[in-house]
Amino acid sequence: MMTERLAPRALLERLVAFPSVSREPNGPVIDWVADYLRSHGIEVGIHHKDGAPEWKALYAHVGPEVEGGVVLSGHTDVVPVDGQAWDTDPWVLTEKDGRLYGRGSCDMKGFDALAIWALVEAHYAGVTRPLQLALSYDEEVGCTGAPALIEAMQAMPRATDVIVGEPTMMKAVTGHKGGVSWWVHMHGFEVHSSMLHTGVSAIMWGAKLIDWCNAVNAAAEAAEPAGMAALFDPPYTNVHVGVISGGTAHNITAKDCEFGLGFRVVPGEDLETYRTLFTAKIDELTAGMQAVRPEAWIEAREMFSLPPFAPEEDNTAEALVRRLTGDNSENYVSYATEASHFQTAGYKAVVCGPGSISVAHQPNESIAISQLQEGEAFMRRLLEALA
Repeated sequence: MMTERLAPRALLERLVAFPSVSREPNGPVIDWVADYLRSHGIEVGIHHKDGAPEWKALYAHVGPEVEGGVVLSGHTDVVPVDGQAWDTDPWVLTEKDGRLYGRGSCDMKGFDALAIWALVEAHYAGVTRPLQLALSYDEEVGCTGAPALIEAMQAMPRATDVIVGEPTMMKAVTGHKGGVSWWVHMHGFEVHSSMLHTGVSAIMWGAKLIDWCNAVNAAAEAAEPAGMAALFDPPYTNVHVGVISGGTAHNITAKDCEFGLGFRVVPGEDLETYRTLFTAKIDELTAGMQAVRPEAWIEAREMFSLPPFAPEEDNTAEALVRRLTGDNSENYVSYATEASHFQTAGYKAVVCGPGSISVAHQPNESIAISQLQEGEAFMRRLLEALA
């Protein structure tokens, strides 16, 4: 049994050593955290992903068994390192020039380490207002694990405020875009390319859908920003295609073309608006394809949806973080976090964590030691506030 109380850096070293890449089960790192917390007498709840029990989420509570506590929320999955040129082993926390290098050091095992440390310290020091920990799976593939974790967390006394520790340089972020994304499979009809007009090229019809995305973006960029959209960069909802594959030979109309397509939706707009817009375009293109070959069709599988995280008045989580950091700046980001799921579930939420998003997902991902130290000082002030 482990009884040593590890410092944040030592905890980060242990967490980075787990290659919890999003496509692989995160069970081993969750099991380690659970064992560590239990060794200090902290009860732990484990949620298993439906149909894939080796993917796990963890939640824990210290302090009095009353409602109104604070949740420290993090995710344990990281993005792959495939094809990236690292100067150090991405799974070994390495210090160099005042920074700690390793996959997840910034996004977001640095905060996870601080949150685990704070929970143990709160357990030993005692708090009058509860502190809770929530560690999820599948954040990096669309924040899809958070809703089930939030539901499982209701086994604990319900907290009020949630601090989502994505890297913000310890600034309070109170709004971000949401999103809805599909995997699109264009099913064409193969003919010799010299008889293109008698077949349906999945690639060329897929290009029509992608060019429609360009038109949607151009129209949004040209419009005057309205409402909360003006707070963001860019100040509009945009749509993006990031990967594509298809075709078998240059002289055959492509039978298949597949790509991912997703909208980044500004607060104040509804995801359903973009579902409707996308569906109408799919119906239009399908009719055109089937006018040539009835066998042709478009398959669109929704991969994830994440509501926007909207700034709100009387946000007690924001007030708490501003009080602890002294930061009064207004910060809104275009990347997504699990804060929007917590907000949708009725919690007050704010995004605040150590490190810079600019190095997340990059080769040689790192966190400044000074940022980890600033995060630890924040946690100490939080513990004083809860005591």
